[in-house]
Amino acid sequence: MIKVITVEREYGSGAANIAATLADRLGWKLWDQEITEEIARRLKCKKEMVAQREERVDSIYYRLIKAFMRGSYEASVGGAELELLDAEHLAILFEKVVNDIAERGNCVIIGRGANWFLRQRTDSFHVFLYAPWDEKLRRILATGESESEAHHLLDTVDRERAAFIKKYYGKDWPDRSLYNVMMNTIVGDDVVVNSILQTVDLISSTESALAGHAR
Repeated sequence: MIKVITVEREYGSGAANIAATLADRLGWKLWDQEITEEIARRLKCKKEMVAQREERVDSIYYRLIKAFMRGSYEASVGGAELELLDAEHLAILFEKVVNDIAERGNCVIIGRGANWFLRQRTDSFHVFLYAPWDEKLRRILATGESESEAHHLLDTVDRERAAFIKKYYGKDWPDRSLYNVMMNTIVGDDVVVNSILQTVDLISSTESALAGHAR
């Protein structure tokens, strides 16, 4: 039975809205900005201090690690000691957080390497969303970004994400073998959401039928 859906994405492909709709349709918890709060708690700092390290609106996972790598942290925040973590140790922390979330079940997790961390779990369904450049540009511009900033984001965010995954996990990004479904979001968010839900439902139904025959 599928209890976890992970959503990895190209920047600008509309994954945030799609994941939120999936969670809403399923009645599951969405883990996106909430992961920021959990990381802040485990780093013993305020959520705002994590948010301040977010240089853009996407990829908290990559940018938080980058901020720590260049030493951009305070020794003490709000009277609490901030754990001094290098990139490798922080990557381990993200893995622990994602696995803890998955153990609770009934959740949709956006990014943060969740598909890799949960690759051995049979109750997880992994999605990768992508789109043509023009479609991603259109979506980013619709959020209010300037055209120059939108081009900059499209030029850098995914390249940085791929470089990090390669350096710390020795894997190409995206690694197609890790995903159950890869979808082009140019077909529309509703089509993407419905396709994912139908596939998850079919898998669950097949598993239930096989379990019934086994009895």
